[in-house]
Formats: sequence, structure tokens, C-alpha cells
Amino acid sequence: MSDILVAFIGGSGLYNIDGISNIEKININTPFGNTSAPITIGKLNNSNVAFLPRHGINHEINPSEIPSKANIYALKSIGVKKIISLSAVGSLQKEIEPLDIVIPNQIIDRTKSRPSTFFENGIVAHISFAEPFCNNLNKLLVKTGKNLNINLHQDKTYLAMEGPQFSTKAESELYRNWGAHIIGMTAIPESKLAREAEICYSTIAMVTDYDCWHETEEDVSVELVIQNLMKNIYSGKKIIFEITKLTSLDYDCECSNALKNAIITNKDSIPKEIKESISLFTNKYL
Repeated sequence: MSDILVAFIGGSGLYNIDGISNIEKININTPFGNTSAPITIGKLNNSNVAFLPRHGINHEINPSEIPSKANIYALKSIGVKKIISLSAVGSLQKEIEPLDIVIPNQIIDRTKSRPSTFFENGIVAHISFAEPFCNNLNKLLVKTGKNLNINLHQDKTYLAMEGPQFSTKAESELYRNWGAHIIGMTAIPESKLAREAEICYSTIAMVTDYDCWHETEEDVSVELVIQNLMKNIYSGKKIIFEITKLTSLDYDCECSNALKNAIITNKDSIPKEIKESISLFTNKYL
């Protein structure tokens, strides 16, 4: 199969994509270990697509154990240009209700222990991350969702927490006071690594609960998350199906040049094994 136009990374409750034809499952060896699961590739509305369940096919990988570096590397290696992530999130603001969809444009990183860069151990790069989600891809997702009459919010801030435990009430109130709108566990480090890999990245955030701050609503629980997620996945899958029909999805973007002028290490001093491990990203610059 030729280069993959778009890859979908599925979160809790989303372990497959309906309507994909010519399906093939592939395992890709990466310098960063195994991916969360075999990657499914095929065609959806005549677009070459890939799908990867980030938590594994049996949801056996917790948010901090997700092999994000392997996942992003593998998707890059098969030519993926855009990644659309789907994930369950909690709402931190009253106007964003359970079963709504949010397309965030900003992120606050509150993770603690996750590898979040390909550039280490002898090579340093500083990418711009002021706009953590691809603006062009966000616009297409918003337009698609609104055309489907989905209750959708845009230009919101995603708070990425470590997990796997849910928030304390004090934390939830703190994040609300910071101006965060939704809270989840997986957009970091995926968004950072995708930018380093020069892949456009956006998130379809599916709201399942009000975290634990709401005075009258039930506190977040696995039971509540799954119950609402099963309803929300239908909306997420509709957006996926419709967006792959768009010829405008095949666009040029500044995300594809994110590493330009970002690598500051003298190329002659970079250890050979490190240079080889990330040559997929750096060959055009080194």
C-alpha cells in the first residue's frame, strides 16, 4: 500500500474502525520497541488509512505505559501524514456536557514520568509547540462535526494528567481555575512526539463525565466512563467516516517542517547509533 494519508489512534472503548476494506494487520519493529498492538491498514472512502488501539486490543496498557514513541515511529515509517486521536475525557466546565465532543487547540502537560522526545542521549532539538494541535486538521474536524450536527466545542484547553488514577477534588478545582476545559490521560506525549515526527496531530475528545468537581453530578468512575463512552463512540466514528471523504484532508502543512532549524547539536558529534535510530525523522536535515 502507498503512503497512508491518515492514522487513527483509538482510546478507551475504541478498538476498531467500521468500514475499512482491504484490511491488513502489520507488526513493525522500531528502535523504541513494540507498538501497542498490530497496526491495521486498509481503505476507508478510498483513502489509505491506519488504525492503532493505544491501550492494546484488550485494554491491557495503562496510560503511562503506552509505548508512544514506538507508536508514532511506526506510523511515520508507513508514511502517515496526519494522526487523529480519539480519547475519553472529563469535563471541567459546566457548559461542556457528557456526550459532547471537543476539538481542543491547547494543552497543559501535568504528566510526570513519560518519555516525551525522540531527541536525547546525544542529540538535542527544540521544536515549536505553541500550537500543540494542528490548526488545519482541527478546522476540518470541526467542520465535519458541525455538518453532522454533533454537539461540538472548539478552541478549548486539554489538561493532560498522569493517571491511571482519576483526579482528587482539589486537583479538579485547581485545573478549573487554571482555565482548562477538559481532562484526559493520553494526548501527552502523543502530541509532542507527533510534532517531532512532523505529523499533523489532532484529538477528538469524547466527554464522558464531569470529573469530580461537579456538586450534583456523579463522580467519575470506570462504570460511568464506559457507559457514556459507548454512546459517544458513535459520534466519533461518524466523524472518522466523513472526514476520510474530504479531498481537502490531503493538504500541505507547516507541521511537516517542524524540525527545520530545531536541531541544534553539531551533526558530527551525534553518536552514530542515535543518529541511525531517528534517521527516519532527521535524514532531510542531517
